[in-house]
Amino acid sequence: MVGLNVTPEISLVDEPVKIRAWGLPAEQVITIRAWLKDEKGEIFHSRAFYKTDKKGNVDLEKTASTGGDFQGVFPMGLFWALRPAIPFLRLMKRDVMGSPFLVHLDLYSSLLLNPLPEDSPVASKVIERWYVSPGVQRIPIREGRIRGTLFLPPGRPLGEGPFRGVIDMFGGVGGLLEFRSGLLASRGFASLALAYFAYDDLPSYLGQVDLTYFEEAAQFLCHHPKVSSDGVGVVAICKGAEMALCMASYLPQVAATVCINGTNAVNGNSLIYGDLSVNGIPYHPERVVITDFGSLSLTHAMDDPRKPEHQNSILPLEKARGPILFLVGDKDQNYNSLFFAKEAQARAVKNGKKDVYVRCYPGAGHLLEPPGSPFCPVSQSPFFPLPLTWGGELLPHCRAQETSWKETQDFLRRNINSSQRSKL
Repeated sequence: MVGLNVTPEISLVDEPVKIRAWGLPAEQVITIRAWLKDEKGEIFHSRAFYKTDKKGNVDLEKTASTGGDFQGVFPMGLFWALRPAIPFLRLMKRDVMGSPFLVHLDLYSSLLLNPLPEDSPVASKVIERWYVSPGVQRIPIREGRIRGTLFLPPGRPLGEGPFRGVIDMFGGVGGLLEFRSGLLASRGFASLALAYFAYDDLPSYLGQVDLTYFEEAAQFLCHHPKVSSDGVGVVAICKGAEMALCMASYLPQVAATVCINGTNAVNGNSLIYGDLSVNGIPYHPERVVITDFGSLSLTHAMDDPRKPEHQNSILPLEKARGPILFLVGDKDQNYNSLFFAKEAQARAVKNGKKDVYVRCYPGAGHLLEPPGSPFCPVSQSPFFPLPLTWGGELLPHCRAQETSWKETQDFLRRNINSSQRSKL
């Protein structure tokens, strides 16, 4: 009897699963296909070929893929390699509370380069991949100017708080993305998914940035009765990482900052904060590169912050209260993020700040997301006429996602005090 076993069948997306097949012909090439539908009904799929052992078994923790979307022993490779049936789509969970992603795993007893509907699998499984654990609370936030969603961890077994507070932001896509905050809450953090443009009554595009909006968000989180009052962390990517570095540089509420593939200066948009006004370094759209795939690479569209005329735009991260961790993919094709991170670290050292760290991941691209997120080298953007190139290579990028997710949580736990409850 042919069998396919996947454990666990219900899990968080950042948790690994084990896949085994048995009862197949001995020493024969077989195909395992994974696929899912996103919330818009779009299909994402992957497949890999394996050769069964002398007993007709395959264990993805031990058996190397001989071909398909990847080669080698990668137990989570089928999840990493999920790609859209329609090019340039990005898999993102919008409704993190209502439903999981249902991942279908189909086993075929032969090599199928492109399984068709008439090709019936000999065994199948459907597993649930969630972005929140049971008991996580989702609270829409519309306080003053703040627009976002607060995710609180389950009361037990994680306790009743106070929890370490984290502000979670994304980049140039705008809107409100909640999937990382749901996972952070599942891992014990009180996470505020914060929108800052293109959402609700916020500006539809990012113009002048007023840092008091982000200050209000930090104060709100520090004052929440379930959150430690002794400072918050910030985790952000791309343009959001620039906002995070602004917060770290000027706001005393920020105790720890994780900048994922960001910059070291204000770019494009000017920044104001009370009497402070910082002009953004102008973008150079004429330097945008159109790749062979018809997508845009923006790496060269950002100017060198070392030029004399840009010195006032560089952020004074040496003033930051707490440590700063730059997570960088060295194959980022959206930002020259490794250069920016090294510049930031050099400035910190020059000014006596020793707790600015750069973690570079060889082969990783721009979109470093939680583990289990499929590799996305290029995707459409609502603000550009052509898809954007994010860069990276499948296997090293997804390994970096696993490593960076753990390092992010460890960094936040070390540097945010969870022992003080707000008095408000």
